[in-house]
Amino acid sequence: MHSQGTPITVDVVVIGGGQAGMAAGYYLRRSGRDFVILDAETAPGGSWQHYWDSLHLFSPAEYSSLPGWPMPGWSPGFPPASHVVDYLTAYETRYDLPVRRPVRVTSVTRSGDGYLVESDHGSWSARAVVNTTGTWRQPFWPIYPGIREFTGTQIHTTSYRSPTPFAGSKVAVVGGGNSAAQIVAEVSTVAETLWLTSREPRFLPDDVDGRILFDVAREHAREIASGETDSGGIAGLGDIVMVPPVQAARERGVMVAHPMFDRLTATGLGFGDHVEQVDAIIWCTGFRPALRHLQPLGLRDGDTGRIELDGAHVAGEPGLIFLGYGDWTGPASATLIGVGRTARDAITALDDDLFTVPAI
Repeated sequence: MHSQGTPITVDVVVIGGGQAGMAAGYYLRRSGRDFVILDAETAPGGSWQHYWDSLHLFSPAEYSSLPGWPMPGWSPGFPPASHVVDYLTAYETRYDLPVRRPVRVTSVTRSGDGYLVESDHGSWSARAVVNTTGTWRQPFWPIYPGIREFTGTQIHTTSYRSPTPFAGSKVAVVGGGNSAAQIVAEVSTVAETLWLTSREPRFLPDDVDGRILFDVAREHAREIASGETDSGGIAGLGDIVMVPPVQAARERGVMVAHPMFDRLTATGLGFGDHVEQVDAIIWCTGFRPALRHLQPLGLRDGDTGRIELDGAHVAGEPGLIFLGYGDWTGPASATLIGVGRTARDAITALDDDLFTVPAI
């Protein structure tokens, strides 16, 4: 690490060393750019190293690969999160990607015709910034009356590891997505569960996995780009992938969702005049992009609060790229296989817009 003095100058700073950061690094290495990847984690693997113990991919290894090097196979079934961590660790070494960790970026500001990236371990000056910080560090907690009065256990998906601490208790799981469904399926093997969703959950057909979802997302992007009728993409199919544990829980009759409560009390959940007693609540309520370090740039539209993108780069700022935030930054770009394609296009555009010397 260097001191907090004069910034180190590079062509590109990549913020985040997870799967999107690795994909960006692969294409930056191929382009010949001088770059650095700043990662707040203490070890390789991005957010995959923090997921719950039993989490598996929705797809086989060959449908879960970053550019250049296929993920090693896994049998039987789909790979666990630990296999992804091992793959990302080896990928980083294989392509000799210049990762610095743990480095937490604190701010990004404009400087000359580029950016100044400041962190808890020094600063860098760059013509371009590729932001791949994902969402894991920004869990969303909804606001409910009485949420601070509840005396039981409350955790977010980010803190869930296994059902063991909940054995013999009554657990409310809040949320209608894949994480909630999988956690209900798992916790229900050791505890009584109450699943609560804001609308009726939509289960995908049993034979739909990540391979099909990626193809649907890619076709949906093509429809939008060509002006064809919008089929709805993945959202038109459903929300919850029927992985084997969820299928087994359905057969046990526990995958039944109930309407949301209107308040919390000291001992449970309030539904009008009725209080349902629960010992713990697991909030599977999603995430928001982790972008606090970009606040000095004032990127959000004053009316909508959104950051407008032109492709993968911020509108009007071709040197500021976002990768890996789902459909906002490209079809299936929050997936291992999808982020590689958006990274390729983004780094190619970066070269064309910023680093290509015009012919005289």
